[in-house]
Amino acid sequence: MKNHPYVSEAHEGRPWFEWCVAGVVAVAGLLAFLGYTMAATVLIAVAAILTGLLRLILRDRSPWKVRSVAFDAVIGICLGVGLLLTYFGGSLLH
Repeated sequence: MKNHPYVSEAHEGRPWFEWCVAGVVAVAGLLAFLGYTMAATVLIAVAAILTGLLRLILRDRSPWKVRSVAFDAVIGICLGVGLLLTYFGGSLLH
């Protein structure tokens, strides 16, 4: 029998955690709409870093799974750090 990648959601993350992340994104969107862009950016960045760290620490037991452990950790942490550097980098140039 061939080995093939899983395509069912049975081997992916936990829906309750994914809904929590979606809630954080919705709150960040609302904050941005209300003009609190710094708070929205920090909220998204912290959520990305935490999901990346969670995946790195818990590995296969993590409730947050998209691809491999390395991919999820690098994307999450780098997205969060990149967002913070991009947002606050402009103010450092002045």
